[in-house]
Amino acid sequence: MRVFVTGATGFVGTAVVRELLGAGHQVLGLARSDASAAKLAAAGADVHRGSLEDLESLRAGVAAADGVIHTAFIHDFSDFERSIAADRHAVEALGEALAGTGRPFVISSGTPSVPDGVATESTVPEAGSLAAGRLAAEEVVVSLATRGVRGSVVRLPRSVHSDEDRHGFVPVLIATARTRGVSAYPGDGTNAWPAVHCLDAARLYRLALEHAPAGTRLHAVGDEGIPVRDLAERIGKHLGLPVESIPVEKAVDHFGWLGGVFSADMPASSAATQQLLDWRPSHPGLLADLDAGHYFAR
Repeated sequence: MRVFVTGATGFVGTAVVRELLGAGHQVLGLARSDASAAKLAAAGADVHRGSLEDLESLRAGVAAADGVIHTAFIHDFSDFERSIAADRHAVEALGEALAGTGRPFVISSGTPSVPDGVATESTVPEAGSLAAGRLAAEEVVVSLATRGVRGSVVRLPRSVHSDEDRHGFVPVLIATARTRGVSAYPGDGTNAWPAVHCLDAARLYRLALEHAPAGTRLHAVGDEGIPVRDLAERIGKHLGLPVESIPVEKAVDHFGWLGGVFSADMPASSAATQQLLDWRPSHPGLLADLDAGHYFAR
């Protein structure tokens, strides 16, 4: 299958491209810059010039492919509403171009949270939550089932980790600990943080492309929920820093924009996804990845 991949040179997208090529698919990767184009060509993918906000370039990419995987997202948390709007417009444009073709369309979203519970693939994000912002794009893809598109949603947990993670939440936590001189956690630290290894997530994207039924929501979750205190303790151990609790109301002051996320309880299950697509996470979990040391050798 010839697959058009947006975000093809990003952290997750790069792993998805490798997974697709390794499984015998062809890849047409969206590239905004010369550097991205060179990276794609070196990986063995074909290059399609354009950007997430150039909707005509997205439509042209669809026309040249047998399926689409959308991993691109503008990670600007200072203007998250703009990022959400750009993503929704891109999904709408890609979906319109795919309508009536019967082709697969896989998009990215985030796992939601459930008060005092574990989020599943059927969980609808609470209004105002971080995951709720991407719900509109999810609904676009699910609705395409009635328009001849085999659309599915891969929900990613808060941490997608590997030795190539440079800008995710974990590097921010490590940088904060170095700057502050303490590895902190909010409250009693029992709130849970879900995670997945990037290579396990990439495999799920491929399986969704190949097999997911139309309108399916999937959870790319390896670690269902790690207490944030455990994360802080691992970071403190590797940096040789004290580990301390801080009041939840001080989390934003200490961690910046990440404070609200790090204070939330958001365990998530992937049981239904594993059963549906026979997907089993096989790479190290987040704590083991931290103990491997690569996050601290930078």
